Amino acid sequence: MRIKDLCVDERPREKMLSKGAGAMSNAELLAILIGSGTRKENVLEVANRLLSSADGNLSRIADMDKTKVMAMDGIGKGRYASIAAAFELGRRCCLEDPGLEKVPLCDPAMVYKMMLPRLKGLDHEELWIIYLTRANYVIHKEMLSMGGLSATVVDPRLVVKKALDKRACGIIMVHNHPSGNPMPGMEDLAQTAAMKKAASTFDISMTDHVIICDDRYYSFADDKVYVSKNLLDQK
Repeated sequence: MRIKDLCVDERPREKMLSKGAGAMSNAELLAILIGSGTRKENVLEVANRLLSSADGNLSRIADMDKTKVMAMDGIGKGRYASIAAAFELGRRCCLEDPGLEKVPLCDPAMVYKMMLPRLKGLDHEELWIIYLTRANYVIHKEMLSMGGLSATVVDPRLVVKKALDKRACGIIMVHNHPSGNPMPGMEDLAQTAAMKKAASTFDISMTDHVIICDDRYYSFADDKVYVSKNLLDQK
């Protein structure tokens, strides 16, 4: 069936204009980005086929190889560019939200909320340091090391120097595990101990080391894995 043969309320563009983006399904939103269908499929069918190729998961579409997406019938380079741009705008929108940084970082759930948009879906490890005031407000955060699939290393002396330069009283280490298992390995344990020792030498508190996966995280401070699939929806 052609899109113009659908009733007005079922056409993606018209539905968005009349009911708003929140009323749209994932397929309908993708259909608006794709724009039009093919001779064999209308744009909603193309969008649903794209979703099906990623098991209905938007994150998997965002992570799909661009060559594979562009090769799909009804997508191509131009439509892929629109889809990729939409995902990137969404990611940047998340990164712009400063809300958590206006309150003290008091628990690992807050660290997870702050850092997941930067670390979600990566195929390599990144190690970040969050610098804190004495009252645990964020002074600054930065990536200090990027590794491969299973390891990333940072020199504790560099972290301490940067903390002193920023007059930070505390630090939090954060890194991701692309494997999906947040439990620390031997290298994580050794690096945490070395960082804590180096920081304490200069009276800097190492508040926590949080290991992040897409749907769960581990906190050294609490020594516990938290399954957090719906955490970002919590107030």
